[in-house]
Amino acid sequence: MNASPASSPDPEPAAPSPDSVLVSVSTSPPRLAFLLLGLTILVYLSQIVSDLLLGFDLPLWLGAKSSDLIRQGQLWRLLTPILLHGSVAHIAFNMYALFNLGPSLEQRFGSWRFLALYLLAGFSGNVFSFLFTDGLSVGASTSIFGLLAAEGIFLYRNRRLFGEHARQFIGHAVLIAAINLLLGVTSGGRIDNWGHIGGLLGGMIFAWFAGPSWDVEGAPPHLRLVDRRTFGQVILAAAIVLVLFGALFLLGWSGLLP
Repeated sequence: MNASPASSPDPEPAAPSPDSVLVSVSTSPPRLAFLLLGLTILVYLSQIVSDLLLGFDLPLWLGAKSSDLIRQGQLWRLLTPILLHGSVAHIAFNMYALFNLGPSLEQRFGSWRFLALYLLAGFSGNVFSFLFTDGLSVGASTSIFGLLAAEGIFLYRNRRLFGEHARQFIGHAVLIAAINLLLGVTSGGRIDNWGHIGGLLGGMIFAWFAGPSWDVEGAPPHLRLVDRRTFGQVILAAAIVLVLFGALFLLGWSGLLP
């Protein structure tokens, strides 16, 4: 089972100083973040109903990460676990983290780049879980750890715009990730730490190459932030994550990795 990292308040741009000017930025409404949240809750309700009517959890039976079943060709299990959860507390923690991290990231990344981040982090986390653990695993926290990494990378790459707030949040994000990974180490195998590490790495790589790279254009008082990242760079970043973790998966599937 995956556990989600504690979330933290979204940082605001640095407070204006005597030499500061206001800058406008175009953002996307966070529709997909709330759609993912609602879809995940709906899937969990279907798990409950299935258990009541059939006596077993059909969605979990069909979609949980199982290394043995993945080796038999059920490759969808590298992605479907991000919609499944093991308990009310499990989904509550994950959806609380998604609610706190998702909308602001979607506003900055744009809806489709945010969706790519969420799915690629989930895929990366489940690849690591497949490679290094044999048990069943479910939970959106592979994706949530990717969001946490992407937020830190975004603030680092745009730190000159966020000032001291960027440094504070990055330090806070590192602390949150470290605490949650430590909890995984001490959980006695109940928390899939490898899934968290994979999601963190996948989100970090994608955000480094595809995350918004803001620059200021215009002349005072009509200044605006523009994203210098191109569509081609986003596609390339997604390809890097898919090729890297896809290659690791194939090596593990073929038995070339221990």
